[in-house]
Parts: sequence; C-alpha cells; structure tokens
Amino acid sequence: MAVAFHNLNSASGLKKLDEYLLTRSYISGYQASKDDITVYSSLAKAPSVEYVNASRWYKHIDALLRISGVSGEGVGVTVEGSAPITEEAVATPPAADAKASAAEEEDDDDVDLFGEETEEEKKAAEERAAAVKASGKKKESGKSSVLLDVKPWDDETDMKKLEEAVRSVQLEGLTYGASKLVPVGYGIKKLQIMLTIVDDLVSVDDLIENYLTVEPINEYVQSCDIVAFNKICKY
Repeated sequence: MAVAFHNLNSASGLKKLDEYLLTRSYISGYQASKDDITVYSSLAKAPSVEYVNASRWYKHIDALLRISGVSGEGVGVTVEGSAPITEEAVATPPAADAKASAAEEEDDDDVDLFGEETEEEKKAAEERAAAVKASGKKKESGKSSVLLDVKPWDDETDMKKLEEAVRSVQLEGLTYGASKLVPVGYGIKKLQIMLTIVDDLVSVDDLIENYLTVEPINEYVQSCDIVAFNKICKY
C-alpha cells in the first residue's frame, strides 16, 4: 500500500513523519528504497533533533547515499506540497550532493566528479588488499551499515567519556561514523552511533559482547542494541 505525506517542510508534516518512523527504520519495507529517497529529496533540510525519529532516519539515508546509493524499489510514496521527484533523481546517489551548502559548491574545482581515486583512497585500498592477502582471505564479502544504541547506567554517566570509550575499540574492518545523544527519559540520554563494518572481519554481536560491554568500557556502558543493520555493498 502506497504511503502518503503532506507538506513535509512544515511542523505538522514533520510531526507526522516523525510519528510514522517511531516504529520503522524505513519508509517502506525492511531496507532502504526509492520511497526513502523520494521523502528525503522532498525535505528542504535535515529535520531538527526535536523530531528524533525523522532526524535519525534522515542521517541514515544521507549516509547510505554518500557511501553506496539506494537500489530498493519500494511500494510507492506520495508527497503532497513538494516539487515532483523525477525517476533519475530518485535512482542516483548524487541526490545527497544536491543538499551541499553554497560554500561547498565554491570548491567544485577540488571535487572529483568522475570517481577517480585520490592518493589516500589508493593507499587505503592497497593496505586493505595487503591485509586480506596476509590473512589468507581471497576477498571481502561486503560491507554493512549498522546503527547502534549505546545505553549508560544512569543520568550521572559522563556521556562524553562513554563515547570516547566506545570509539577506543579499534578493529580491522570497523569504521565509526556520525553519532548523537538521544533523550530516553528521567534525564537519561543514550548514544546513537553509526558504524560501517566489513562483514568478513567484524561481527556486531562479538563487538558488543566482547568489547563494548566488558571492562573497562562497562564502567560507562550498560547495554547495546542494534537499531538498524543494512548491507551497503558486495564485492
């Protein structure tokens, strides 16, 4: 069944979107699709943190677009009160780039529009290939994007130190992304953090059980929950 939204750039439209995403990771189905891109493209800017669920969803879709794009078809979504979205705009990852600021546009001469690798990317690729070869692996199976909730013990837990403790866990194939603090209640906030993992090298369950909830990190961390887990590319 197609989903319909109205005037997403108004307070009432954002409220409806936020309520809709309270129990959902995506606009339709269990993976990112063109329905998400349609709604994403209809928003003039990222929802404020007041709309916790919409803000979380927007950042997740923005990250997917920048990393690999979204190919799921979806079931169809209608957004009234916004300019129509063309098939080309929905299907291509550069839609995220259209939201860049004017200051960034001034630096277009420094942006690689044709996908050529920078020296840093080439070096990283060579190091990864060498590491895989040394470990006897023929190739990586793929990568996944993980949104993780990290909960403190109480409202007196130092959340800055909690995040530093989480990010101190360094594993081959694990990359940390954006993070934010989300109110839970009674003055308590949880850390919500985006991870990118190489599937052959990192197990999220192992990361949680053997690194994030053991000493010394469990001084700050009570528990961790996987909010969203999505394949973002295969080799």
